[in-house]
Parts: sequence; structure tokens; C-alpha cells
Amino acid sequence: MGQNGGVTSAEPAPADVVLRGEVVTPTEVLPDGAVVLSEGRVAWVGPVAQLPGAWADDLPPDPAPGTTLLPGLVDLHDHGGGGASFPDATTREDALVAVREHLRHGTTSLVASLVTAPRDVLLARAALLADLVESGDLAGIHAEGPFLSVDRCGAQNPADMLAGDPALVADLAAAARGHLVTMTVAPEVPGVADGGPGTDDVLAALVRAGAVPSVGHTDAASERVDAAVARARALLGGGRRSAAAGGGAGRGRSPRPTATHLFNGMRPLHHRDPGPIAACLAAAARGELVVELIADGTHLADGTVRAVFDLVGPGSIALVTDAMAAAGMADGDYRLGPMAVRVGDGVARILEDDGTAGAIAGGTAHLLDVVRAAVGAGVGLVAAVRSAATTPAEVLGRPDLGALVAGRRGDVVVTDGELACVAVYRAGRLVTV
Repeated sequence: MGQNGGVTSAEPAPADVVLRGEVVTPTEVLPDGAVVLSEGRVAWVGPVAQLPGAWADDLPPDPAPGTTLLPGLVDLHDHGGGGASFPDATTREDALVAVREHLRHGTTSLVASLVTAPRDVLLARAALLADLVESGDLAGIHAEGPFLSVDRCGAQNPADMLAGDPALVADLAAAARGHLVTMTVAPEVPGVADGGPGTDDVLAALVRAGAVPSVGHTDAASERVDAAVARARALLGGGRRSAAAGGGAGRGRSPRPTATHLFNGMRPLHHRDPGPIAACLAAAARGELVVELIADGTHLADGTVRAVFDLVGPGSIALVTDAMAAAGMADGDYRLGPMAVRVGDGVARILEDDGTAGAIAGGTAHLLDVVRAAVGAGVGLVAAVRSAATTPAEVLGRPDLGALVAGRRGDVVVTDGELACVAVYRAGRLVTV
């Protein structure tokens, strides 16, 4: 199966489907709109009054008040869900549990995230997940580490963190068979961002492998982050593959690097020591960087979310879940790689040796929950959806995803007036997993 296949099966494309409701496009909300899916693609989007006659007989009656049509969501940072964890998966079925959990809640394109681990574990997991990218079940692989700051390790094991190693990047990219789409790195770690023209470092190795560098889990000064972002942009822009190439092995998928879950896992912002947060915000405001936000109501205050949207705009923000195995599950004990995690009141935290709760250990929300929380925080619906679909699709170099625009893949999330999921279509098929 190709990228239109996956857990929704490889059956022939279904008959044309006409969906009706408030339609969220990249620029506006159509109050009474329609989306036509044909042969796995979006064939038409617009006001119901302008629906072409060829589909007039297929137009459904007035939907329930508040029915809203969103593009399929694109999550760039997800460690698992439904009780399953990508960093701990040892079989295809293990990983598919998490894929299905997020798919049926509206995430039609999912990047599986690993955590810092020993070399052999990283290579084995990358090889396993690469199979799911090639079957169409995943959109790519994200490695969160191992070149991170021990001082900002968060819910990761500092004992497994390493100095920058371009050879390990190459080995990981080879195990991922060209599907390593991004890696979180701390620019102050030796070997990560040390190189100049004609020299090598992790940033250069990532771009050679077709992956987008992401600044995160860092204690770096703002000047160090500025330099790393500038170097990453130069590398990405110097030999970028065309979007039509599909973003396989080769140069970076996006001309912009990213920042992994801005604020979380970073030195806090201080007016005399701005650190990585100020540098990332400034770069995003200039259009040079995309910042991830876990706007789930737990990782960030509502005012922080609103401020970032006001400062940098949705074109430089990717809403993410950072979800772990407990997404969609009850409170209890879980694992995130080598770390024990306890979830209480829906919040995942590292379980310390003495039984107390430590650092936040990923999210428990689906991406549609994050969109709902962002809107509840005061972000406009169009902006929130753009940041959960269109902008992350751009990071992946996937112009076929992320928007209700004619010609793109037929991925649609139907919600009610509370932005709760009612139905999901992927490549034109109703999701039934």
C-alpha cells in the first residue's frame, strides 16, 4: 500500500462523497459549505449555493447545527496512544494500536516520535516504524534525542544522552529508510551545531538525510540558538528537494527548522537571560522557524498560547500533542521508553523512585483536543486549524495534505458544535477502525 493506504485498507476508491457543514478553509469559515471527495481526493470545496450540478443529487440535507468540517489533522510529535507507545513497540500491531487511536479522533497524518534510548534500540524502532510509513499508516518518524541537554532532559533518560554524532544520524536515517523526518537536538551539545562551511555536525547530517532539525530540550543561550537556526536554514535552503519529490531521502523537507514544544524542556525566559525561548519566538516571527506548541491546557497557560499566536501567527506554529501511551486511556501507570510514568487527572508525570510524581511526561490528548483547547484559550478557529494541519504539512513537505483545497488528499474531520469528533475520512474513505 502507498501513502493513501494504511489502516483504512487498500480497497478501491469509494464513490463520490459530499459532506456539508461549516467548512474551515485555510483562510475562512464557510457558514454553509460543502466538501466533495472523489477518487481519494478533495474534488471541490465551496458554498453550498455554488455546488456544481454534477453533485447536486448527492448533497445531504441541512446538517445538525454546529456541524463543522476540518481538514484531517497532522501531528508532528506523538509518542503513542490507546495504551501503546512507539518508543516501546516491538511489533507492527503494537504501533498500529496508537495509530488507530489517533486516527479515529481526527489525526489522519501522524509522525511517530521516539525518545532518547541506546543506539540499538533507536535503530530497531526506526526500522519497525519505517514499515508503517511505507504502508501509509504513518507520515514519518521523529527522533527526540539523543543529542539533548542533560539539564533540560524533561521526561527522558539523561544516562542515554550523547554528544553529537553525525555517523549515528546516518545510521538512524538508514534504519528509517529515508523516513526520518525530524530530530530534536540541543544546539549547545558538542557536535550538534559546531560545523561551518566544509565541516560536519549533526545539523548537516540531518539535512543530508532529508530530516528537519528541531531545537529542543536545550539550555542554550539565545545567541547559540540564533546561530544554530541560521546554520540549519542555510543547510535546508542550500539543497532543498522539491515538494513534488515527496520528501524522501535527500535534502530537508522544509526550508525552515522547527522548535520542539516551545517553552517545555527549555531554559525559562528571563529579561536578562532570554535563552532559547526568545530566540525561537523571534525566528518564528521572522518566518524562519516553526514552533511546536502543546496547547492542551496542561503544558501551557492559555495566555501563553494566545501570546504566541499573536506574536508569530499560525503560519509559524505547529500544534502538537506530544502524546504518550495514555492518550485516550484512563489514569494509571504507563511507560515512555525506559521511564515509568503515572497519569493522574489526565496529566502524565515521571514516576520517581520514591513514588512521587516528577516532570510532565508527554501529553494525553488527541490533536483535535488540542485544537479545541486552543480555541477555548482565545485562538481563532481558522488559525488553530491551520496550525494543526496546514503548517505541519508544510514542515513535512507534503502539499497534498493539511487543507480543504481541491486536489489534496481527501482527509476530513467532521465535528459537532463543540469540536468533538463525529466522523473521520482519510483518502476519501470513512474511517471505521
